[in-house]
Amino acid sequence: MTKGKAFMQPLSILERIERSPVILAVKDTARLDYFLGGNHDVIFILSGNICTLPHIVKKIHERDKIAIVHIDLIDGFAPREIVVEYIKKEVDADGIISTRPKLLKRGKELGLFTILRFFLLDSMALDNVKHTISQCEPDLVEVLPGIVTSHFREVAQIVRRPVIAGGLIKTPQDVIEALEGGVIAISASTFSLGEINTIFQEKKDKKSR
Repeated sequence: MTKGKAFMQPLSILERIERSPVILAVKDTARLDYFLGGNHDVIFILSGNICTLPHIVKKIHERDKIAIVHIDLIDGFAPREIVVEYIKKEVDADGIISTRPKLLKRGKELGLFTILRFFLLDSMALDNVKHTISQCEPDLVEVLPGIVTSHFREVAQIVRRPVIAGGLIKTPQDVIEALEGGVIAISASTFSLGEINTIFQEKKDKKSR
């Protein structure tokens, strides 16, 4: 360690999400190079296939960004635990998103950051999510659609872990309302929303001085 300089531990994935609360959800990996030029610390990969995924993750890591794979949406993957092992050992992703508890449970065992995605369609879905949580103990819960802001705090109380919002978030006002509604971050495919991260980072830097 250099004398006179404090050693800084790298930020955890959760800390990076909190610092950069607009997560880029990439649906068009053909434009990945363009997307990686944005101010997003965390990238959700919502497309690709078993052959292209390692290259996609490598590119994201080369930009010092976090790569989290939506395992249910990748072509060529079956909903089996062996796929999670492939993502960990061969793809080297940082985490996974899924609606399937058994895949998230295996991801947790392998040391991946895990996100349970669930659709808040009705009160029954809200009742069922607590049972689903107990099966896989994810690090985060992503609620869709991301504009059901009046329910975010209730979801957070039920799942007892941080909540993020995804789906139908298109404007800065949508982002603000979601964050004020009780989520710690949002995921969106609208590239320009990444500018909001700059504002959050500047505020956090000022507070830390």
